[in-house]
Amino acid sequence: MATWLTLWHPRLGISISIVVTSLLFVATLPVVAARMLQDVEVNLPAKPDFSSAQAIVVLGGGVHRGDGNKAPDTLGPWTLERLDFAVHAYRQLKLKVAVSGGLTPGAHTAEATLMKAALEGDFGVPVTWVENRSRTTWENAVYTQQLLQADGVTTVVLVTNAWHMRRAAWSFERVGLHVIPYPAPLTYDESDQVQDYLPSMRALDESYHALHEAIGLAYYQLRY
Repeated sequence: MATWLTLWHPRLGISISIVVTSLLFVATLPVVAARMLQDVEVNLPAKPDFSSAQAIVVLGGGVHRGDGNKAPDTLGPWTLERLDFAVHAYRQLKLKVAVSGGLTPGAHTAEATLMKAALEGDFGVPVTWVENRSRTTWENAVYTQQLLQADGVTTVVLVTNAWHMRRAAWSFERVGLHVIPYPAPLTYDESDQVQDYLPSMRALDESYHALHEAIGLAYYQLRY
């Protein structure tokens, strides 16, 4: 787009290119990414009250696609991190577990199916409910609520990344479930170091997640 504008209107095209490049550079700075994450992340309360919790719900966070034959689909790093915290929650609370995640584009196995296999096979954590139709966070909430409603579950411990928790919790509350957050650790670091002002690909990834969640929550609030 900027290239086309540069040919059609050189001054405007160059100005837009400079602005876009500058914004992209700013997004690669760890100090900026940290502030953006701070606005969207939810931390576990200092003294959480789990007394009313009836179930643990773990949300999928991505799949590495296989070829459907020799190389099977595998869980991505965000999902594995969430499963790790789900195991901690299960061992602490001894509640029934639900996993939620459908078939991602190009994948051959539903994410929830892979999550159930990992929890039961690798961690010895039984899975009671498998929600394998969802493609979005909103659908995670809708379809999981339908499963849990049949068993009278109204209060859940929700496990996902801290940067995803605000939008996820809003969605689950919106469909009628009371949520007790159990997020993976905060991503942002409050320390102030020299490298915080040097660009990095990790910071760009964190800025992406923060912006994605902020826009996603605003969109959900307008649509649902």
